[in-house]
Amino acid sequence: MYIKVDVTTDAKEERFVKKGDDNYAVSVREKPRQNLANRRILELVRENLAAGEKRAEIKIVSGHHSPKKIISLELHI
Repeated sequence: MYIKVDVTTDAKEERFVKKGDDNYAVSVREKPRQNLANRRILELVRENLAAGEKRAEIKIVSGHHSPKKIISLELHI
């Protein structure tokens, strides 16, 4: 499954909001330096969409340096 994520970095508080079927808005406190924001985004996706799935495979497919990202989420049941 692919999801589209609109990201805000260096935010005052973290948010994970569903905007549509496969569209989310995510705010993270980390600055977009040394991949810190991308790592936190993947952690939030795991916490919110793959909770309890230890074998879930989550990775950024497109938008590594952009606020608009496409993330692949595969749950292995």
